Amino acid sequence: MFNSLKKSPSIKSQDAANGKKGQLADSTGSSHIIELIDICKSYGDTKVLDDITFYIRNNEFITLLGPSGCGKTTTLRILAGFEQPDSGSVTFEDNDLLVVPPYLRKVNTVFQRYALFPHLDVKDNIAFGLKLQKLPASEIASRVDQALKMVDLKGYENRWVDQLSGGQMQRIAIARAIVNKPQVLLLDEPLGALDLKMRKEMQIELKQMQQSLGITFVYVTHDQEEALTMSDTIIVMKQGRIQQIGTPTDIYNEPRNAFVADFIGESNILPGRMTQDFEVDFCGHSFVCVDPRFEQEEVDVVIRPEDIQIVSSEGKALRGVVSSIVFKGVHYEMNVDTDNFSFMVHSTDPVDPGTTVGLHFDPDEIHVMAKSDFSPDRILTISDHENDEISHEEVTW
Repeated sequence: MFNSLKKSPSIKSQDAANGKKGQLADSTGSSHIIELIDICKSYGDTKVLDDITFYIRNNEFITLLGPSGCGKTTTLRILAGFEQPDSGSVTFEDNDLLVVPPYLRKVNTVFQRYALFPHLDVKDNIAFGLKLQKLPASEIASRVDQALKMVDLKGYENRWVDQLSGGQMQRIAIARAIVNKPQVLLLDEPLGALDLKMRKEMQIELKQMQQSLGITFVYVTHDQEEALTMSDTIIVMKQGRIQQIGTPTDIYNEPRNAFVADFIGESNILPGRMTQDFEVDFCGHSFVCVDPRFEQEEVDVVIRPEDIQIVSSEGKALRGVVSSIVFKGVHYEMNVDTDNFSFMVHSTDPVDPGTTVGLHFDPDEIHVMAKSDFSPDRILTISDHENDEISHEEVTW
């Protein structure tokens, strides 16, 4: 999956990080169905969302990606109307969404645990919301039939929920949401309860469904592969803040900081120094790169494991010894120890541990980033000494 995301001309990310007030700029000219500006939310003394700003385009598949506790589900719940922010604004087609009660919003939510009614059959589960609206029986039947066709479960309408597989239950949950014809579908880790094979199948089906429906999907996950597979736009979150917004290719190939680089796939992240444009020093050597010089000389250097070639050690600036090798199915994962750093390398050609090798990578496979709080050499660690006064609670991870 990750090997297919090679460098391409960068598409401009959202201007959300600029903290602009009012209408958010969009270089693509696409219409925005939703805008969140300066959203903050706290539970007691814990700040869950810290000045969140971004927009959602019409008919877009946008994913909120991040580890547990980063604020992505809280953001989704604010969109659904289940939570109110402490400050900030949310507009839906230029109208204030925060004053609209949840049941009147043009959104529907699909939850991780399906939330199906066990005492109702498939047909009545899907029709539940339509019956609350007191629509004519003929229209309800027509919409349920259409929704079942959309999720490829035609003929299952009279089955009970406990007669369905996990993947089928998830399809029914989606059918129950789309039958109400929402403009926006919110999905809170909907594939988390499925096995790996079913998750991969549902990823493709969800993307195809979104394209055929022509509605906006807002998807929450902590799974990087899900985000890269399905999304038009990814919003990477950490500790209640947005770390980066961009296309899957941008996020993978041009991470903004060490957290994004490490969270999206495997990465070799090294301390480096730039004293001139298009040249970076790390591991005791200078390398040509495609990045101009930063304001500060100290930088982080990212090289993806699949971008490193193992070659003969003769004449190579970087030489090391293969210390371990693990078969991963589609490739071998090897650790190569140099004098300054232990590189992770992915290759289809195995090399025996103890072999001295050279490491090669092209200039466009070296990505240079400004230093951040997530830089490996800036992360606070706890000393093993008995007289160390720093407690675990005082460390910010």
